[in-house]
Amino acid sequence: MNPAKRLEIFTRFRTANPHPTTELEFTTPFELLIAVLLSAQSTDVGVNKATRRLYPVANTPQKILDLGLDELKTYISTIGLYNNKAKNVIATCQILVDQHGGEVPRAREALEALPGVGRKTANVVLNTAFGEPTMAVDTHIFRVSNRTNIAPGKNVDQVEMKLLKFVPKDFLHDAHHWLILHGRYTCVARRPKCWNCLINDLCEFRQKTPAPDGLIAPAPVPPVIAPALQDEQA
Repeated sequence: MNPAKRLEIFTRFRTANPHPTTELEFTTPFELLIAVLLSAQSTDVGVNKATRRLYPVANTPQKILDLGLDELKTYISTIGLYNNKAKNVIATCQILVDQHGGEVPRAREALEALPGVGRKTANVVLNTAFGEPTMAVDTHIFRVSNRTNIAPGKNVDQVEMKLLKFVPKDFLHDAHHWLILHGRYTCVARRPKCWNCLINDLCEFRQKTPAPDGLIAPAPVPPVIAPALQDEQA
């Protein structure tokens, strides 16, 4: 995929959704960290239901430690793998209190040293809580990047590095939110909604899904930066 196409793709995403953010509910970096930690192999909807009950009672590392492991489990028992996640949350809170004054660190190394926090979780926190231009590649972003050919790669690390290289800098901060939302609601895994896709004409996926019988596809989206795109394709 050429740079002009990528520029047009992200321009359309921004025009349609100027201020994208995570669908996880949070008010502080700590609340975001715990929500992302809980979201592994779980839906944002399910995590939000649990944290709406938990955070009014305990939304700081010390308060969760005061709550204790068994009591914490009662708040997050509706989330998959809650037993292991509860242990990680307690261990993470202890480290935050002991080593970081109860605050979420802004350094990647410190974040990834927390129990249950891998590179993807660290990227989400750095981007959404602290404004860093990171790329948290989940299954949605991996699928969209490969299917559209925006940033193809054999694994999440390759896709992350290519996105950081290829996404225009002005769009880099919000890019992973746009790609997640696109993969979650349009470029879905089994039957992508190509017929209702904002970037249908730019996507390089060959086996596009036609509109269901009796449903009329929306009119094509006019290019936002048509001259640049036309020059590149000429």
